[in-house]
This record gives sequence, structure tokens and C-alpha cells, in this order.
Amino acid sequence: MIQKFAFKETEIKGLIEVTPFNAVDVRGCFTKDYSKEVFEINGISHDLQEVFYTTSHKGVIRALHFQREKQQPKLVRCITGHVYDVVVDLRKDSSTFKKWLGFDLVGEKHNEILVPAGCAHGYLVLEPSIVSYKCSEKFYGEFDSGIKWDDPDINVEWPLEQIGGRENLILADKDKELSTFKDFVEEYGAF
Repeated sequence: MIQKFAFKETEIKGLIEVTPFNAVDVRGCFTKDYSKEVFEINGISHDLQEVFYTTSHKGVIRALHFQREKQQPKLVRCITGHVYDVVVDLRKDSSTFKKWLGFDLVGEKHNEILVPAGCAHGYLVLEPSIVSYKCSEKFYGEFDSGIKWDDPDINVEWPLEQIGGRENLILADKDKELSTFKDFVEEYGAF
């Protein structure tokens, strides 16, 4: 069975759900989750600069991260496991400013999302997972920032019941110290 690349626009401009090329046979499967040529034929510019992988335990939240400068568009896929992935539009001139969308990224489904510049990104790990980020801008630690995962102004509806409740969350110290949406807007005026 062969599944060809498919691209689905979302309500947030530039945020695209991607079904990668996947061929299944008696051996297992072969997945191609990025092709510069195929993306460009479909009107998507994503010039790959760096690739990262995270390995996370069930219950981890990797907040709502972004780079204040040299923003980092990224193609995100859960290689193994299952994460609830969230994207928040932080572009002040966007008709979907402050809107968030959530996606179930599942290793066995091979699905992925293309997160545009100007958006915050994070996820809740629903089972032990490895997630890849194929970025079209380098990571710059001095510009690394984010918004608290439970910010009341954004009000993401995280499926905490799937990890046994809020008491089972695992947060890095850096994510505990992130700013609120209100502080972000006051300091940066959005993107």
C-alpha cells in the first residue's frame, strides 16, 4: 500500500497538516516525511537548516515555545508514540491572532504538521515518544522564549485526563518560568 504526500490547509494561515509518503509491504514501511521538491511543487517553501529530536516520557509538556528573533518554521512529526501537539498564532496582523489548534501526532500514523514563523509550538506527551523537528532556521538560544502552557488568555484545552490528570505533568524548570501571553504582548507587541 502506498500513501502519497498530501497537504491540508488549516484555519491558521501557513499551518499545514502533512501526510507524508508512506509505503507499506511485508517488511514494514518506508516513510519520506520531507521532500524539498514535493513541498515546492505544492507551493510550500521549507528550506531545511537543522533537524532535532526529543525523547519524552508520558506526561511531559514541552510548553509553547518560539524564537523572538530569527523565527523557526518547523515540520514536526512524532516518530514513535503519541503527542497532543498545539500551535498558537502570535502574529498580531493575522486574522487568527491568539488562536490555537491542537493535533494528535501519532507515530504509527506518520502524520506531521508544518508550523509557520510567528507561531508558538508545544505538546503534551500521551505515551513515551520521540518527536522530530525539521527546521528552516537555526536554533538560537539567546532568542529562545515561550508562553506558559496553561496561560488563561490562550486557554489551550490540553487532554490532561489522558495522562491521569494535572498531578502527573512533567515540566522542565525553564517551562515553569515562561511568561504569560499578556506579558509577551506587553514586551514584544507580538510578531
